Amino acid sequence: MSTLLTINVKNYEPQAQGFFFFQQPAIYTGGGQVYSNSLFSQTLANYDSGGSILTFQVNLQYYAGIQQANTPPSIGSASGYASASRAVDLAPASGGSGKPNDWTTATVSPLGLSAPVYGEGVQPGAFRITTPSFTSPPYYNVGSAVDVNGGIVLSNFVQANPLGNTDCQPILKYYVQTGSYTPGSVMDFTQSSVTAAIADFTGGYTVCNVTLNANGTWTVQRQ
Repeated sequence: MSTLLTINVKNYEPQAQGFFFFQQPAIYTGGGQVYSNSLFSQTLANYDSGGSILTFQVNLQYYAGIQQANTPPSIGSASGYASASRAVDLAPASGGSGKPNDWTTATVSPLGLSAPVYGEGVQPGAFRITTPSFTSPPYYNVGSAVDVNGGIVLSNFVQANPLGNTDCQPILKYYVQTGSYTPGSVMDFTQSSVTAAIADFTGGYTVCNVTLNANGTWTVQRQ
């Protein structure tokens, strides 16, 4: 059975507050600027007034993702429309052994990703997406997708190059911030992460309890 990473949020500020969730961008080899998408967004009432808790769950399984877009990424806009994803393994850490299924090949007509196989030379802790020849527009985003609350969303990505290899090393850190970003829309990671709560699942943690205190500060407990 797959493992779920869970973030439980309580709001102790007097008024209802919007929250959105996003992931630390992966480390990419190949491709240019890295973009981040909002994963989930919802409003939460004051905890004392009704006992409400907002729960965000993401599957620990790693996914390679590709998405078609009519325009380059723009903050506040949807990152694309048609998409495809595949569950993948990660290449062994440096000095490790084994032959995981860490390499998938994309097609653009129709849009899809092949069943992953073992690939030589994939960066340690990463998976690889190989893209075919294509002419833009349309554009293609490739990167790390996640299974959030039962649906797969492209979490962070780069614009794919034709006939290119993109290695993607996911990071198990998620952020909670106040406000609202529509899931699947491009967000400003640098700006949004500055005062956000960090839910760091590295080291084997599976639950983070996040509290927005009455004074606007965050408290995070991992278990």
